[in-house]
Amino acid sequence: MFLDKLKSILKELPPAMAFEISEAGIAAARIGARAEMDFAPLPAGALCVSPLKENVIDEDAFAGAVRRMAAAKDRKRRDVAVIVPDFATRVAVLDFDGFPTDAKEQDALVRFRLKRAVPFDVESAALSYYAQASSQKHIDVVVVVASLEIVSRYEAPFRAAGMNPGLITTSSMAALQLAPEAGLSVLAKLTGRVLTVLVRDKATLKLARCLEMPSSDFEDIAAVLAPTLVYVEDNFGRRAERLLICGFDGSRLEEELGVPVEALRSPLGEPGENNAGLLGYLRSLGRNN
Repeated sequence: MFLDKLKSILKELPPAMAFEISEAGIAAARIGARAEMDFAPLPAGALCVSPLKENVIDEDAFAGAVRRMAAAKDRKRRDVAVIVPDFATRVAVLDFDGFPTDAKEQDALVRFRLKRAVPFDVESAALSYYAQASSQKHIDVVVVVASLEIVSRYEAPFRAAGMNPGLITTSSMAALQLAPEAGLSVLAKLTGRVLTVLVRDKATLKLARCLEMPSSDFEDIAAVLAPTLVYVEDNFGRRAERLLICGFDGSRLEEELGVPVEALRSPLGEPGENNAGLLGYLRSLGRNN
């Protein structure tokens, strides 16, 4: 569901539209030779993103924004991609000595490993995962898990508007498409007061963290990133080569943390708090995006 690895969609026709959901609103794009983008703001408090409790507080406002985005575009197909907030899910990179080839055995093993790591019932959760290519003995498996009820409530207004959410992914997983697959890098993406931190060694995701911050102040962000960079150096035997940032001003981080800092970029504009996942998804579809 979540991680039908984005590059694999290139082998199929893309959906007619893609949407990214955040507490601020819904970013949407009609997919064509050049994506056409729009944004529908949501009233304050309409969504309250959480991995544990109901996210959709004002169903009418949320459904109305979805309908406006759908009506504003000429949909030739009903399939759409939906990008949900990072904090509505849990993302993990699990290390296995060996990973079975049978899908049922894989699912059971992943759910067993997650039982003590997530604060909801894993057996009834929505789960997606993929094993990353590895030349070493250990296999790193990227996992996204979420409460099935939370996912269903995000999907509901799209289905009610006659659309089929054929692909569901998370903002940070989609935004990774904008990050260079070179060297050892850290991506820090801020949305509201939620900070997502991803560590990647070339194309292999090594660590994923998603935290609700006390504030979006520089000091609070630096307090998370500094130990992350120490962890990277301790566990990989070398320093991170770059820190990619999105959704906040990182001009002081390079001096503070001693690592080159770059803003995440897209050919369609500057990725921000509420559209980085959408821009990353569009980037995966073609060169013009």
